[in-house]
Amino acid sequence: PLSEWAQLLQPAGAYSVRNTDVDGVFIGLWLEERHSDSLHVFDGFYTYFAATGFSYGSSLYNWKAMAGWAREHDKVFIASVGPGYDDTKIRPWNVHNKRARDNGRYYEAMWRAAIEAEATIVSITSYNEWGEGTQIEPALDGLEAQKE
Repeated sequence: PLSEWAQLLQPAGAYSVRNTDVDGVFIGLWLEERHSDSLHVFDGFYTYFAATGFSYGSSLYNWKAMAGWAREHDKVFIASVGPGYDDTKIRPWNVHNKRARDNGRYYEAMWRAAIEAEATIVSITSYNEWGEGTQIEPALDGLEAQKE
């Protein structure tokens, strides 16, 4: 719960790590619009999901407002971008969240939105998440690999 995070992350918290050897940069996940109420205890937030529209935080049209909230509250805004999303091989019921790569245009649109929102940091979801179809690491598909 938020109250427990506050005990750790607020300087006056009962178990505060602030200004100790274990202090750090603590990042929350902004999923739903109402989460802005609980993000104040963290140093910033990220959006994680590579499927635009999956959540409030992963919806590109919300990123400028989220970045504005971050600036107002002196927080780090980490926009998460991905090349597409397709986890239907492991979650066949999730076809409604599939996002085609569109020859790189999907990835470019996410990067453009992150830049236009003036995100503090951009994270990539993900380098090698083959199960969700977000991998960007160089590879051959199964048939090509067998030929090699």
